[in-house]
Amino acid sequence: MAILNYTTKIDPWKTVNEIQQMMAKHGITHFSITNEGGMPVGLMFSIDYMGQPLNFILPCNYAGVLKSLQKSNKVPRSLTNKEQALRVGWRIIKDWTEAQLAMVEAQVASIQEVFMPYMVVPATGQTLYKTFENKGLKLLN
Repeated sequence: MAILNYTTKIDPWKTVNEIQQMMAKHGITHFSITNEGGMPVGLMFSIDYMGQPLNFILPCNYAGVLKSLQKSNKVPRSLTNKEQALRVGWRIIKDWTEAQLAMVEAQVASIQEVFMPYMVVPATGQTLYKTFENKGLKLLN
């Protein structure tokens, strides 16, 4: 099976804007975009939690997407480049974000809960998941 959205032609900046619009409708604020060579590679944002802002970052791991595109024998070689990997990566993040926000709307989970792995830990500057990955179960003690 080919990677989701592998044929997309939608510009990464357009997709990032669509993600921001979805999030803003759910009270997410203070957007910032990390770019590399003029292309978006991460979306930072804040969510209020009991009067305090929590900061999050959604990275677009285009290098991983590119590896997946290159590995697939169903993806034409013309679609196995960094630019396409960015387009595909952001479309996947948009789809995932839309699903997470649907869970919030259905009151399955809170908005803070669905984005928790991507919360920036002030002490490390990394996401909660990356901090856990580095510290393992020690983080929970």
